[in-house]
Amino acid sequence: MGFQETFKALSDPTRREILHILRDGAKTAGEIASRFDMTGATISHHLSVLKAAGLVTDDRRGKWIYYEMNLSVLDEITGWLAGLKGETDHEK
Repeated sequence: MGFQETFKALSDPTRREILHILRDGAKTAGEIASRFDMTGATISHHLSVLKAAGLVTDDRRGKWIYYEMNLSVLDEITGWLAGLKGETDHEK
């Protein structure tokens, strides 16, 4: 997993909204899908892209799969961006 996959996943507004939904904690695909006017298959695709980019993890609990944000990847991105800002501030 690299920044290219991460930023590609973040480039889609639906995937960004899914992450926004998951900030409050783990949700099932059905709970996530209920917030959108699109098919479950489309939401499943978006979740797969987010998972492949390392932005979400999934956990089977009984017959349900719960998705939640992978905060370590978000911390890595935040650190990288802060480093860029620090370099820019230093060059001024």
